[in-house]
Amino acid sequence: MILPRPTTPRFLRTLKLIFRPVEYLDDYGQQFGDMFAVGSEDYPFVYVNHPKAIQEIFTADKEIFDSGKGNAVLKFLLGANSITLLDGEPHQRQRKLLIPPFYAERLRAYHQIIDNIAQEVTNKWQEGQIIRVRTHIQDITLQVILQVVFGLEQGQRYDQLRDLLTTLLEALSTPLSSTLLFFPQLRQDWGNFSPWGRFLRCKQQVDELLRREIQERRQENNLDKEDILSLLLATSYEDGKPMTDEEIRDELMTMLVAGHETTASALTWALYWVYSQPIIKDKLRFELSGLGKNPSPSDIAKLPYLGAVCSETLRIYPVALTPFPRILKKPFDVMGYHFNPGTVLTPCIYLVHQREDLYPEPKKFKPERFLERQYSPYEYFPFGGGNRRCIGLSLAMLEMKLILAAIVSRFDLALTTHRPLKPVRRGLTLAPPGNFKLKVKAKFNA
Repeated sequence: MILPRPTTPRFLRTLKLIFRPVEYLDDYGQQFGDMFAVGSEDYPFVYVNHPKAIQEIFTADKEIFDSGKGNAVLKFLLGANSITLLDGEPHQRQRKLLIPPFYAERLRAYHQIIDNIAQEVTNKWQEGQIIRVRTHIQDITLQVILQVVFGLEQGQRYDQLRDLLTTLLEALSTPLSSTLLFFPQLRQDWGNFSPWGRFLRCKQQVDELLRREIQERRQENNLDKEDILSLLLATSYEDGKPMTDEEIRDELMTMLVAGHETTASALTWALYWVYSQPIIKDKLRFELSGLGKNPSPSDIAKLPYLGAVCSETLRIYPVALTPFPRILKKPFDVMGYHFNPGTVLTPCIYLVHQREDLYPEPKKFKPERFLERQYSPYEYFPFGGGNRRCIGLSLAMLEMKLILAAIVSRFDLALTTHRPLKPVRRGLTLAPPGNFKLKVKAKFNA
């Protein structure tokens, strides 16, 4: 069988993917159905939108794919040692070391840190104030990363990293600046007069600060700290060798980009949905009130409706439209289609999450669907799947729940406009527009 494919010229397709990504996928999904190809006839890029096909991909022998190779576009940002760019044995070796810090028992140590940061940032909000939501939420998630992952407390290096990391990530935050990811020829270093030149110099400063922090922490040899950097410094591979400074630096950058940016986008969406639909806000506040005064973060994290709101947020507009692509090393069959080595297979999170047969009225925000049905990891996979599933998903969900609960239980917010909020591209991800605002109508004592 031959896969359907669009006839639009590649350049025009790419521009639409950059500037109107949701429309791009909606149009082709409706036109072509469960699978369609773009790009070269010999080595096509295949979007896969059917749960059965996705199951075949996620459960296939991992040795038939080069997944890290498909992420080479991120090397300039994450570094060559990032787990995202590794394949085969190096990937499995690194993954074994990175998973333990994200176990549930480890995450319990971070509950109060997340809750404290959320309350500290939002305590500054005043009745009548109009807040630029992304700015405040990103401040919270960045502080969480700096404390939970990097183990940094307030101080000069904390402030330097906070400012530099914000500048670095904002450099790729608009659809226009995202063109640097899709058109390598635009990456010209003309010093501080060019966007790429400014980005490279900022990245060099971040790398140097991380290098110093890693070296100093290694010399301290403090085994009592519970942040993820300390855990990585204390661990070793099966042959007894520790992770190198370069490996740790690249994994810290990966956690920063994958954990801070994406969680900030998801939380901004969650606040939009909660405060644009009063019935959802009321249900959520009622559930939270059932825990009494000063509930523990552990009890908050277990609330079912709160979890459903977070899950539905990640369904309707997943931060990643697709997981990382998988490049075939061997011939492979999927649902009757035969693919040759070099083919790129990409399960499409967005299009699967929009399937009417799985999610009736998919364009509507309905948290109850996650209380009424259990979805398989091939029907709902906002964090990817198979052996490339995001290792930080538990931390991301914990952050979403605790931060959303901290805001909803203490503030009544209102939209400043009733125009529907449309997603925009932010680097390789999908995000609410950066100018989305809410007005503080009332502030409560939690």
